Amino acid sequence: MRVMSGSPWWRNAVIYQVYLRSFADGNGDGTGDIAGLRSRLSHIRSLGVDSIWINPWYRSPLRDGGYDVADYRSIDPRFGTMEEATEMIKEASELGLRTLLDLVPNHTSSVHRWFQEALSSPPGSPPRHRYHFRPGSGTDGTRPPNNWRSVFGGPAWTRVPDGEWYLHLFDASQPDLNWANGDVRAEFREIIRFWLDRGASGFRVDVANALDKDPLYPDVSSEQDHMIIAAEGADHPFWDRDFLHDVVREWRSVVDEYPGAMLIAEAWVSSWERLALYLRPDEYHQAFDFRFMLLPWDPEVMKEAIDTALAGAASVGSVPTWVLSNHDVVRHVTRYGLPSVPDARDWLLDGDRSLLDEEAGLSRGRAATLLMLALPGSAYLYQGEELGLPEVHDLPVEVLDDPVWDRSGHTEKGRDGCRVPIPWSKSGESFGFGSDGSWLPQPEGWGGLSAAAQEGVPGSTLELYRTALEVRRTHLSGDESLEWVESDPTVIAFRRGGDVTVLVNFGQSPIPIPQGRILFSSDDLPDGMLPADSAVWVARAP
Repeated sequence: MRVMSGSPWWRNAVIYQVYLRSFADGNGDGTGDIAGLRSRLSHIRSLGVDSIWINPWYRSPLRDGGYDVADYRSIDPRFGTMEEATEMIKEASELGLRTLLDLVPNHTSSVHRWFQEALSSPPGSPPRHRYHFRPGSGTDGTRPPNNWRSVFGGPAWTRVPDGEWYLHLFDASQPDLNWANGDVRAEFREIIRFWLDRGASGFRVDVANALDKDPLYPDVSSEQDHMIIAAEGADHPFWDRDFLHDVVREWRSVVDEYPGAMLIAEAWVSSWERLALYLRPDEYHQAFDFRFMLLPWDPEVMKEAIDTALAGAASVGSVPTWVLSNHDVVRHVTRYGLPSVPDARDWLLDGDRSLLDEEAGLSRGRAATLLMLALPGSAYLYQGEELGLPEVHDLPVEVLDDPVWDRSGHTEKGRDGCRVPIPWSKSGESFGFGSDGSWLPQPEGWGGLSAAAQEGVPGSTLELYRTALEVRRTHLSGDESLEWVESDPTVIAFRRGGDVTVLVNFGQSPIPIPQGRILFSSDDLPDGMLPADSAVWVARAP
């Protein structure tokens, strides 16, 4: 399908994710902030992306990295001020970068004024109805209302002094909002307007598949499980329920009042048939394809996932949204350096370190980037992946900040390893992140991966990203077609726009490259052959 001129900007965009706390520290307190981001906007612009997405910068106790929001209309003082935020959005716009913000609608912080009001109000009162308060089970109500469990580990219910229990699908400091409540729905419509009025171009919506809860609060069966992706076809009591789409349509009606604004869903659902429901014309503009993100380095499963995503998105007139890494998963250059078993998250805690092949992981990560950027649709990049940053798997347990560590009973190390602050310079206490250390320790060799160490160096991962995005804009924009090319089972090969062939070699031996003009490759091409764990884009010969 060829896209007509005037297609929405987001349909073929590349968006750069900023985990603000770990991006750049402007005031020297060890925590990334808006001042640091403003000082590094030129770096993001130099990549050639279209937009940035900023993880929550709202006032927060930071019990869950800012996803425990205390005030959706103010900036946390550790990050800066509202004036700085407004100026940052303006400066980014002047550089040609749109700004997307994180919207966190499933839960608030436990210090949010609404929850504090609920705690001081009696059972059954209107303030409590904004959340999910329930009497306990058992003869004396001392057991949780049901068997629901937190995604972070442990029960999903916490008891308050008057005996009632409140629901939190994540940390106990993140009570879930009740989206059957009119106050909640009205409040978030106004929060959306508040930020769009200040220049934001839209929102990434956190845990978009969790808003609705079964009002009967039934136990979860073993078939339904408690994990964030519900079993296909199950009427799950809190994941991916149909009622939530009514809420999304309300948001979309507000967003449509602002030309160019958009919504993207973080929706962990069981299939593309379910994900496509979020992409109907009056709902989200985009939804992440997390299945693609978590696939092993395997051509057969990747090709099947690409086909499924293209067909699923096309069924509702949309395109897929691709991503390889983010703030919640093990960085992809580390995942690709591990065997598919064990799971990379389990390996972080006490896995066999000899299983990790760092060189293969980086080669595969670079090739996967060229694969992703060549696919129809939009792509999201996570800060630091343009430097080839790996997961910091050896963080000492005493510095771990992610609530997953404690709530899992110290059986899951959590997500801190992908959130270690960015190295900007070759040396210094925090490698240019700030002037006085960083909130998570950086590895000793981090300087060799810094932006300064890779700037202008041919073949560096930083220059690979810059060149790949430039070639993408020149040769792959304005077209959404993909034609598979017959190839060896160890190769993924397809044609874009009728004249650019993309090859990714998953095998162990070099393969011949088709005739044409080589646009770009993830590795050197000795003797005109494509090495193992490499990718190349080739334009048809004139």
